[in-house]
Amino acid sequence: MGSGCCGSPPAPVTEPPAAPTAASSDATSSCQDACCDGNDGDAAPLETSEPGQAAVPLDDNCCSSGKCADDDSEEESDVPDCCPDTTAPCCDTSCLDRLALRECSMSEHLPPKEDAQAIAFEGPADGKACNRHLTSALDRYGATLQALGCLCRSLIALGQETCCEIRERHSLSSAISSPSIEKQSSRSLARNHPDSYCSTGPATPSQAAQNRLRLRKTCGQRVASATKPSADACAGSCCPKDKPFNAPSVKEDGCQVSCADACCSSSATAAPVVDKLPTQTISDVEKQGAGKEHVVLSVSGMTCTGCETKLNRTLATVPAVRDLKTSLVLSRAEFDIDLRLGSVEEVVKHLERTTEFKCERIRSQGASLDLIVPGDPAYFMSQTWPEGVIDMALVGRQTVRVAFDAKTVGARHLVEKIWGPPVELAPPRGDTALEAGSKHVRHVGYMTLVSAILTIPVLVLAWAPLPARRELAYSAASLALATIVQVVIAGPFYPKALKALVFSRVIEMDLLIVLSTSAAYIFSVISFGYFVAGNPLSTGQFFETSTLLVTLIMVGRWVAALARQKAIESISIRSLQGPTAIIFDKERGGEREIDARLLQYGDTFKVLPDTRVPTDGTVLIGSSEIDESMLTGESRPVEKYPKSVVIAGSINGPGVMTVRLTRLPGDNTIHAIAAMVDEAKLSKPKLQDLADQVASYFVPVVVALTIITFVIWIAVGVAVRGQGAAKAIVEAITYAITVLIVSCPCAIGLAVPMVIVIASGVAAERGIIFKSATAIEVAHKTSHVVFDKTGTLTRGNLAVVGNECIDDEALPLLLGLVENSRHPVSVAVAAHLRGTGVTRVTVPEPKSLTGKGIESTLSGRKLQAGNSRWLGQSDNELVQPLLTQGCTVLCFAIDNEVKAVYGLKDELRPDAAKTVETLQERGVSVHVVSGDDDGAVRTLASKLRIPAENVRSRSSPANKKDYIQTLLGTVTGRKQPVVVFCGDGTNDAVALAQATIGVHMNEGTDVAQSAADVVLMRPSLSGVLTMINASRKSVHRIWFNFGWSFVYNTFAVLLAAGAFVNARIPPEFAGLGELVSVLPVIAAAVLLRWSKI
Repeated sequence: MGSGCCGSPPAPVTEPPAAPTAASSDATSSCQDACCDGNDGDAAPLETSEPGQAAVPLDDNCCSSGKCADDDSEEESDVPDCCPDTTAPCCDTSCLDRLALRECSMSEHLPPKEDAQAIAFEGPADGKACNRHLTSALDRYGATLQALGCLCRSLIALGQETCCEIRERHSLSSAISSPSIEKQSSRSLARNHPDSYCSTGPATPSQAAQNRLRLRKTCGQRVASATKPSADACAGSCCPKDKPFNAPSVKEDGCQVSCADACCSSSATAAPVVDKLPTQTISDVEKQGAGKEHVVLSVSGMTCTGCETKLNRTLATVPAVRDLKTSLVLSRAEFDIDLRLGSVEEVVKHLERTTEFKCERIRSQGASLDLIVPGDPAYFMSQTWPEGVIDMALVGRQTVRVAFDAKTVGARHLVEKIWGPPVELAPPRGDTALEAGSKHVRHVGYMTLVSAILTIPVLVLAWAPLPARRELAYSAASLALATIVQVVIAGPFYPKALKALVFSRVIEMDLLIVLSTSAAYIFSVISFGYFVAGNPLSTGQFFETSTLLVTLIMVGRWVAALARQKAIESISIRSLQGPTAIIFDKERGGEREIDARLLQYGDTFKVLPDTRVPTDGTVLIGSSEIDESMLTGESRPVEKYPKSVVIAGSINGPGVMTVRLTRLPGDNTIHAIAAMVDEAKLSKPKLQDLADQVASYFVPVVVALTIITFVIWIAVGVAVRGQGAAKAIVEAITYAITVLIVSCPCAIGLAVPMVIVIASGVAAERGIIFKSATAIEVAHKTSHVVFDKTGTLTRGNLAVVGNECIDDEALPLLLGLVENSRHPVSVAVAAHLRGTGVTRVTVPEPKSLTGKGIESTLSGRKLQAGNSRWLGQSDNELVQPLLTQGCTVLCFAIDNEVKAVYGLKDELRPDAAKTVETLQERGVSVHVVSGDDDGAVRTLASKLRIPAENVRSRSSPANKKDYIQTLLGTVTGRKQPVVVFCGDGTNDAVALAQATIGVHMNEGTDVAQSAADVVLMRPSLSGVLTMINASRKSVHRIWFNFGWSFVYNTFAVLLAAGAFVNARIPPEFAGLGELVSVLPVIAAAVLLRWSKI
């Protein structure tokens, strides 16, 4: 908002249509945001320009000359700027109660939304908010209140009413209040309420842009002010307290003037002495700084490691880009952009201008639909957008991509009810991450075909025995065809090579192609000129060399790109997503089959025999066996029954099930696994640094060898063979061209990423999710494997095998204390108590103490349930017998007096013994670290033949971390130890992070929740062996690729340079070099699919 909002109306300037007005600087003071005018009696309303116009801010120093009302003495007082009638801090915990009550009251009156998820609002009772809104207010505003002591400024900045009770300027009951403010407050709260999925009306594209900006801000990505928060605009510093409040005018589009813009009356006001700050009108709200944004770009045109280096260097020079990751194999770039320093559009334009790549943004977050729109798509996009629609973009001639909030509006509701026919769903596009690669393969294929069609006549004219009397016509035809090939086919190489050299300072493969083809073509043109002049050169023209060279280079690139693309597609996880779903349509009655993209929250769908489950859900009716092997690696079908969780992409067995949707197709388990696999593909191991270093020197070395070859062959031709200078130069040129082209750094560049991409995909098919390439590189060096006990080596299904109860009346308290805990011991004890008919007593706010137990206070009594060591009961006569039996013991005490003791035992996983034995046979040291009692841990260790010195019991998370640190410090010889920690996620976060490789054994669908380096999709310890095997096979393939690249380039350059007298590579066939060098690298990686890991 510009600071000059009153006085004479601002002069409009022409801007793009529907551009909202905004200010670039948030550093304006409260006086600058005020709208004092000594000539007008009332505060001027906010002037919102019509579409196509934007308000130009007036001078920031809008107050008349003199001193501002808030002088230095006032600023140093305890009176806060935003609340003149209170002392700082102006807000307390009662403000949280008022905010919760306000939101609760608003939610009660909001109309229910037809297709939104059902949410139960209790509504306010006895003047107090419901628990849901109390918790929501505490979560959102508690930290701000504690840090600043004030919530008013944050609320005002969001366009809401302040929270303090005494607020003259914001009192809605005051006679001077404007009804438009109340209306705006209701709209704002309804629109921004986190618990409300209710429709509050449509939005225009410009308002949707505002919504997107607001969404960014609410995610903690606010722009920091240069000197002072923008909420200072609420300060009443330039307005005397005795001045009446003039309600600001509010436009129907929801824009409200801040309180500072309406607090000045017609009486003269002393102006503050401030420095004039520059202001700037921003015509596009999307280009304003709004924190960070994650960007994924699909890059078309990357062919070799030099292209990736160029991409990296170009983006690294952009100040707004942070945390850059690139992948040659995936043709992708990911980074975070600081929107204060630049926009995504600017970065993409800069990248395309300096590299000649074609970039397309991939939006993987949120829900989106591709719609075919009849008529003019621009008109469709300019209409009022339905509530919940966030963005629209044209992706085809008649295709519009609509991004929307799936929790606000459903996909089917948008397509069938809001828009309806003739708007229809576009055909599915497949995996968006692979689209750029497919387009690139098709483009290279078309160019290769054109090049071949133009080259074949040139070869016929050069090699066929044609009559010599028409040689001039044949030469002219060859020149014309060769020129077309050089301009149309080889032409794009020139700007790429030159821009890489100028902007990125990279000498890449394209430069070698440009030098070699240009040399052959230019020499042939010169020779043709001599021929036309009647003085032909003895060497003649070799247009066939330049054209065939270009064609074979294109063939090599097309075959390499096709093989690379097919290899990536073969391990695409997203291809498991089912295309259709059968839903129960309540409105139409009965069942109907729909596109899976139209599923929305609240749907119930049917899974027929031998069909894929369309998305994650919970079984309501029916039972069956489901094959989950493609996601978890579990070969045996898994039984499903009511309340069981089904996973998207799994294949149903003979039964029919009715399933309630829990996650949409764009956010289900398939999507989560694919995202983690992509993360591993984008990461780079240390071996990649070696490959990049070699590749960076490769092209300069080849250029140097070419010059040496050229000089040597001139010397040999003149001095040894006695040839003329012209003939010697021509022959030297043919050798130089061959050396330039036949050498290929692509094999080196693909040696590591190709293997990482295939290995991560193959491992995912076997239920092993590598979340980083480093884990693939290092896992085969594992020297220590540390297992957690409960839920890892054991099934985690504890059962009570013994108990001693001193006071039966205390058991309801114990059940109330442990029933909400997710720890396996608490779950087992709670199930046992329920099974014996115990009824719980509500215990207030149980507190879980990691590695110890649970405690709470009820009616002044201290309740504790946990392990015997924490409670100091290890020597208790009731506890000792259970410990001796190797049981896990839980003690319950009230005021430090034991009331009950329970002994629990768990069952070993069936593959635990075999896994430990195999690891020990490979020379890997196996350890057990557990928080369980000593007897239970050592009993299990003895069954698995784990040495006693490798066993640690009663370990807190900190103890586990210290133990792993000790192992990491035990260096044997020159080898650094590699420690793998494997746990089920319960109290293991610290240990997972401390280990070299953290392995999380997952048993649910929330695979993305783990911070581990590797996730095992099924609860099987054999996954640790599979992880190590996959790592070993992958590293072997990487070293094979390095070896092949070295051998090929060594012998190819020697052959091309004429080092072997009786054998050489003809220059016209040197273009096959890329094909010969790259295909074995791709084949070595792809063969991992059939390798036994």
